[in-house]
Amino acid sequence: MSLVKRILAAIALSFSPIIVAAPIAAAQGTNVVVIDQSKIMRDSAAGKDIRTKLQGIGQSIERELQPTATSLQNEGQALDAKAQGKTQQAILADQALTAEITAYARKAQQFEQRSQIAAQELALTERKAWSDFFVALRPVLREVVEERGAQLMVDRSNSVYTDPAIDVSDLVISKLDAATPTISVVRQKIPTQPAQAAAAQ
Repeated sequence: MSLVKRILAAIALSFSPIIVAAPIAAAQGTNVVVIDQSKIMRDSAAGKDIRTKLQGIGQSIERELQPTATSLQNEGQALDAKAQGKTQQAILADQALTAEITAYARKAQQFEQRSQIAAQELALTERKAWSDFFVALRPVLREVVEERGAQLMVDRSNSVYTDPAIDVSDLVISKLDAATPTISVVRQKIPTQPAQAAAAQ
C-alpha cells in the first residue's frame, strides 16, 4: 500500500461534525434544517480541490522517497547474496561484510525515520486543509440558517430520519462553491532536529 493510501486510511477524516445535534424532543416547535457534512466535503468544489491537491502532494512525497527506497532494496538484495550459505558466526568473522551490514542497517533506519516524518507532514497537511475548509464553511452555514429562519441545524449523521424537504446540503454546496471554490493546500513541514536533518540527506 502506498504512503498516501496508508495515511488517508489512518486519518480517515477524523473531524467531528460541525453541528452537534440536540435531542429531537427538544426540537419540537423549532425550525430545523439538516446538512450532510460528508456530502458537502465530498461534492463541493472546495472538497474536490482539497483531495486533488492532497493527492498531488502525496505523489510528490512518494517521488522523493522512491530513489532511496529502490537503492536500499538493491543493496539489501546484494547483501543477501553475499551472506547466502554463511552461518552467523561466519558472517561475524567477515569484518568487511559485517561493516556493510551495519552501514546498511543504519541507512535503513534513517530512511524509516525520514518516511515517518513524511507521513506526519502529509497528515498535518490534510488536517490543515480540512480545517481551512471548515472555516470557509461556517459563514455559509450561518447564511443558510438565516435564510431559512432556522433555530437549529443538525448533521444528518446525528438523526434517525430526515425529511428531504429540510435537507439543505445542496444549497450549502451551491453557496460554498460560489464563495470558496478552492482551498489553499500547502505541504506542512515538521521542524527537524540535527539528527533528523542528517537522516534526510
